[in-house]
Amino acid sequence: MLANIVLRTVLKSSAGILRESGAVCSALSAKPWTSNSALLGARVSCGSFAVLPPVRHYARAAKKRRAGSESQLSDLPPTMLKMDYAAVPLAQTTDDIVKRLLSLELANHSEKLRLKTEQLIAKVQRDENDRDSVEVRVAILTAKIRNFREHLQKHHKDKANKRRMLIAIDRRKKLLKNLRLVNYEAFEKVCEQLGITYTFPPEYYRRATRRWLAKKAFCIKVFNEVQKQKKEERLMMKESLASTDTEAAKTTAAGSL
Repeated sequence: MLANIVLRTVLKSSAGILRESGAVCSALSAKPWTSNSALLGARVSCGSFAVLPPVRHYARAAKKRRAGSESQLSDLPPTMLKMDYAAVPLAQTTDDIVKRLLSLELANHSEKLRLKTEQLIAKVQRDENDRDSVEVRVAILTAKIRNFREHLQKHHKDKANKRRMLIAIDRRKKLLKNLRLVNYEAFEKVCEQLGITYTFPPEYYRRATRRWLAKKAFCIKVFNEVQKQKKEERLMMKESLASTDTEAAKTTAAGSL
């Protein structure tokens, strides 16, 4: 009987403790941003669970964009007329609204690029009707390469345009190499007018391994032996020719006697 009474009192006390802890947990969940430093700094246990203090998640710092190089189209003034209307005299005398419609202010990128290409061609072409010389092709490829480079600075994952840019660079290198061998003055003029820095291709380099060094030494040794044999053969041929000449001279002398 006494044991039953003790057991009831223990159960009542444990139930009261559980009620108080549940009230504390509910208060903490209702006010997660409470300013009580004691509750924030300590770990509060709700029954068999541990309630951690609230964590403040701050936003990440914004990434700084890379400052790209200046565009090749930046020197084109917006008041300049498009290429199709630049030679029309009526476009120069119209009102401001029509001029604005025909100017580069409302032109798309392809029209501006076309005008820039024509400007580069005018710098290096041989005469007014020159449209197929090496200098003109270099100017067209230069405008394309710079346009691809500006595009890849904004969209660096565009692999297709990167491949096209590398193909254009290789073509321009071949044209400049041939122009440098044929006409060096025109080559210097093209590089100066278009702002191209021509770099020589790297020299052939091969890593010197033991096998390569041994093979090279063996080849040099074989070459020297072959040259030595050829030299001996030439000396023997000279001696044989000299002996035949002396015998022929003796026979002619004997015949004359």
